[in-house]
Amino acid sequence: MDLIIRKYGGTSVGSIEKIKKIAQKTKYDIKNNKKILIVVSAMGNSTDELLEKANQISKSPNQRELDLLMSSGEIISSTLLSMALQEIGIQSKSLTGFQAGIDTNSTYGQAEIQSINNDRIINEIKKGNTLVIAGFQGFNENLEITTLGRGGSDTTAVAIAASLKASVCEIYTDVKGIYTADPRIVKNAKKLDFLAYEDMLELANFGAKMHPRSIELGMYYKIPLIIKSSNDQEEGTLVCNSNDIKNLINKGIIMNNITENRNRVSGVTSEGNISKITLKNIPDKPGIAAKVFEPLSVSGINVDVIVQNISNKNKTDLTFTIDDKDFDKTIKTLEKESLKIKYESIMSGKDYGKISIIGSGIQNAPGYAAKFFDTLSKINVNIEMITTSDIRITCLIKNEDLDKALLKVHEVFGLDK
Repeated sequence: MDLIIRKYGGTSVGSIEKIKKIAQKTKYDIKNNKKILIVVSAMGNSTDELLEKANQISKSPNQRELDLLMSSGEIISSTLLSMALQEIGIQSKSLTGFQAGIDTNSTYGQAEIQSINNDRIINEIKKGNTLVIAGFQGFNENLEITTLGRGGSDTTAVAIAASLKASVCEIYTDVKGIYTADPRIVKNAKKLDFLAYEDMLELANFGAKMHPRSIELGMYYKIPLIIKSSNDQEEGTLVCNSNDIKNLINKGIIMNNITENRNRVSGVTSEGNISKITLKNIPDKPGIAAKVFEPLSVSGINVDVIVQNISNKNKTDLTFTIDDKDFDKTIKTLEKESLKIKYESIMSGKDYGKISIIGSGIQNAPGYAAKFFDTLSKINVNIEMITTSDIRITCLIKNEDLDKALLKVHEVFGLDK
C-alpha cells in the first residue's frame, strides 16, 4: 500500500471543530484502503501568540528557551488530532520531532534537517498506528529542541515523505492551490492544475504558498507534492516532473483531469516593502563583495536582488535589495564597515516592490522580457532594477504601483483565460 504524507497548516487545525473534521476525513480514507501519516502546524496564530508572550518577558529571549517554547504549539495540535482519531476508532499516536527522529543542526530558530532516523516511525506504522507528527521541530546533537523557521512544517512533511519514500506529500492549507497571481489582488486569477518543481520553487521564493526549502527537498528526492484546501474536495495543484503525472494517475493518487499547464508563463508574483541600497564607486577587485555581504549576513540581514555595474577605472557601483524592516540595521552595518569596503557614498531608498513573471518556458521563447517591460511602460510604471534567472524576470518598481502592475501583467500574458 502506498503511503501518503499529509501536512495540515495552522488555519486547517485552527479549531477543535476543524481538527475533528480532519479526523473524519482521515478515517474515511483509511477505510478506503489508504495509508496516511499526518504532519501538523500549530493551531491558528498560536505561534505568534507564543512569540508575543516571550517578548513580554524579554526583548531578546534566550534562543534555546525560545525554540523549546515555540515547539509546543505543534505538540498541542498533534496530540489533539491523535485524540480525535482515537475517539472515532482509529488507532493513532502522536510524536514530537524528537520522537520522530528528526535530527537537525544547532541553528536555533532556523535549524536545517541533517537526517531522519525513521526506525520508530516505521515500527509504529507496522503496529497499525496512524501517526500524527509535530512539524516545525527537531533536535540537535546535544538533544536540545530546535525549530526550522517559519513554514518549517512543510519542510518536516516533505523530509519525512522522502525518508519513507512516500507516494505523495499533500499540503493542506486555506487556499485551493497555487494561482497565476495573488487572488486577493487579481480577482480572476486561475488555479493551476500542474506546476514543474522549478516553477513552484520560483513562485514560493516570491510569495506563493509553501516554503521554498520544502520545494527543494521535493525536487531533489522526486516527491510529488499536492497543494490543496482543507475546506473542499478540489484536486489542488500538483507539483512534480511532468513525466510523473501518468504514474500518479495510474496509482489513483490524482484524478486524470490534471494536465500540464501549457502557458509558458505560469504566474505573476509581487512582493512589497523592499529597500534598495547602492554603494557608489567601490573598488572593483576580488573579495570586495565578500566584505559587503558577510557583515550583513552576520547581522541576520537577508539580501535579495544583487546588481553590479560594469567597471570604470577600477571602480564600480553595487546595488542590492533588502526588506524595509532591515533598512536601518543595513545602513549602520555598512557605515561600520566603510573603511574595509571603501565606498564613496551610499544611495538608498525605501518603499519599493518586486513584480516577476515566472515560467520554465520563458528561456526557450523570445520576446517575453520585451513584452513585460512594454506592459509596465504603457501603464507609466518606472523600472528601477531588473534581474533574471532561466525561468524568471523580475522588475523593481515603486510599492504604490504594485497592484496595478500585477493586474495588467496578468492580463497581458493571458493568465486570466
